Amino acid sequence: MLRTVQNMIQACLITKSMVIALRKYITVLLYKQFSLGALLSNSFSSQNLTVFYNRVPKTGSTSFVGLAYDLCSKNKFKVLHVNVSKNAHTMSLPDQLRFARNLSHWDLKQPAFYHGHIAYLDFAKFGSSSPLFINLIRQPLDRMVSYYYFLRYGDDFRPHLIRRKQGNKTSFDDCVKEGQAECDPNNLWLQVPFFCGHHADCWAPGSTWAFEQAKNNLVKNYLLVGVTEQMEEFVAVLEATIPNLFKGALKLYRKGSKSHLRKTNMKIPPKAETIARFRNSTVWQLENEFYEFALRQFEYVKSRTLKPDLSDKGQQYFYEKIRPK
Repeated sequence: MLRTVQNMIQACLITKSMVIALRKYITVLLYKQFSLGALLSNSFSSQNLTVFYNRVPKTGSTSFVGLAYDLCSKNKFKVLHVNVSKNAHTMSLPDQLRFARNLSHWDLKQPAFYHGHIAYLDFAKFGSSSPLFINLIRQPLDRMVSYYYFLRYGDDFRPHLIRRKQGNKTSFDDCVKEGQAECDPNNLWLQVPFFCGHHADCWAPGSTWAFEQAKNNLVKNYLLVGVTEQMEEFVAVLEATIPNLFKGALKLYRKGSKSHLRKTNMKIPPKAETIARFRNSTVWQLENEFYEFALRQFEYVKSRTLKPDLSDKGQQYFYEKIRPK
């Protein structure tokens, strides 16, 4: 394009002001070309786009996944649930390899949104390209209390399903007071290991190594980690970042049909003395610090991405001073 215009300049008798005007026109065209390239790249338009939501239990994940199932036909992507036998949160080594290869090379199922209750998996370890990891986490004690009552009273998602603790009316406070194993503070140890991964030490309650590894993975290997308490904002950031998959997600969420897809039928808030007992636990301290760390990062990402009404701020950079002309 530039050479064509230069040939035109040489072939014609034109004024100096016309040359300057033409140069400005060329600069504008180049700017638009570079900006368009940036926007296309930012939209993740390639067909091999893969998102993996390794969902933490009882963090509102069913509600969020419901959005993906409602959007997949309209936005032309596949949704696949990864179900690990016996509800295990880690895979055997052969399964890790098989899954990494499947997810990276299953072209017929791309673009894709995978989800399942599986701890973070390092795809590079198996020579496979990594998907875009996303996740949601929740205030640790709230998550544990919700799960405790869920096992006893179920939820409104499948109200007729009999849960394994159904009929047991012991409150969470009494469970803690009686020192029952189900209410041991070590049972809080879930969100840290989910982000830590498949190493044995990830699942050792109170491991500071696992805690640091989880933070490192969150920052380096996750596209986005939101919090259950701000799911609407999480949805908005995803729509702004990956519109290929999540275009229309915020509107759908605000309709309400998917906002609270799974609510525990009965939940009694723990007493102050119960909360105090947990706060003396190393496990609670590390889990809570990890939650606060994730929350700070999400707040920062949200502030740079969204306007107050949760709409996209749009592209906030451009190219200039492009040389040579």
